[in-house]
Formats: sequence, C-alpha cells, structure tokens
Amino acid sequence: MTNTPATRPARRGRPGHDLETVLTIAVDEFNRRGYDGTSMEDLARRLGVTKSAIYHHVPSKEELLRLAVDRALDALFAELGATGALTGRAVERLEHLVRGSVRVLAEQLPFVTLLLRVRGNTAVERAALLRRREFDHRVSELVALAVAEGDLRPDIDPAVTARLLFGLVNSLIEWYRPRGGMSADELADTVTAVAFDGLRVR
Repeated sequence: MTNTPATRPARRGRPGHDLETVLTIAVDEFNRRGYDGTSMEDLARRLGVTKSAIYHHVPSKEELLRLAVDRALDALFAELGATGALTGRAVERLEHLVRGSVRVLAEQLPFVTLLLRVRGNTAVERAALLRRREFDHRVSELVALAVAEGDLRPDIDPAVTARLLFGLVNSLIEWYRPRGGMSADELADTVTAVAFDGLRVR
C-alpha cells in the first residue's frame, strides 16, 4: 500500500532556522567574540547549518549587525517619541524616558549590549553612532528644559547631566541579568530613584 500525502512519514533531518533565530545567535556571538572576530563560518557552525543557509536570510554579516543595532535604536527612539507626546513638566517627561530606556535595555539586553559596543569601524556602526548622538542630543534638550523650569539643578551642565543619566542606564549591561533578578519595572524604579533624587531641586 502506498502512502497518501496525509499519511506519508515526516522528513527527518536538521530543522531549519528562521531569521529571528539566526539574528539571536549572531548577536550572542558578536557580543562574545566581538563583531570583527566573528565570521560567517562561526555563525554557521553555531547554528549547525551551511553558510549558504544563512545567506538565504541575509546578504552579509554586516546586515545582521544592522538589523541588531537598529532593533535597539528603534526601541529607544520609540520611547523618545512616546515621551515627546506627553504633556506636563520636562522633568516628568525625562523621568518617563529614563524608565522606558531601562525597560528597553532589560527586554532587549543582547541587542542594546551590542549597540553600546560598536566603535564606528563599518558604515553600519557609523550610522548607529550618528543615531546615538541624535538620541543624546534630544535628551540634553529635555534636561535643559527641566533646568529652565526650575526642576533640575542648574549648577550641572545639561549635556553632562544627560551623559551621567544614560551612563547610569547603560552601565546596566555589565551586570543586569533578567532571569532570577529584579523585573524591568523594578529596575526602572531603582534607577530613577537613584538618579533623580540627586538631580532634583529641593
């Protein structure tokens, strides 16, 4: 008796990988080995596929980097956009932005880690650094407005305040681990308490 399509045994073999899996593994390897130190051969070996199977999803290693850093940047700019849509005092919007950025870091930790490690050696990295500078500039403007409204200390340069705030946020990549630790919301509460208690005018 021949097998009908409904009863034909399933084909066996190594399961394929979708783009999301390839990207997740690539980001992990980039963070462990460094982007320059990771080859497509390394990624293929880690995935258990041929290089051509990876090229089915992306044309190059640089495209994997672009997808990864854009995911982190897009999430951060989404928080910036949401903050800009709020009304109220600038300091409250700034605190909202810091909270949202901490949540992005906690939820997209490998992608943000990679973003913070790019050094401008490729066109993709240089484009990412330009977007990071734009983000920093927008934060500095918000800090300056909060100072002008009398809510933040005027004795600290707004650009310095912005760098200190996001230096604190960015430092979380060195020790924060989502599993078994505090939640993203708890982490955001802690960071904003530490930062704004020292910055607010009393």
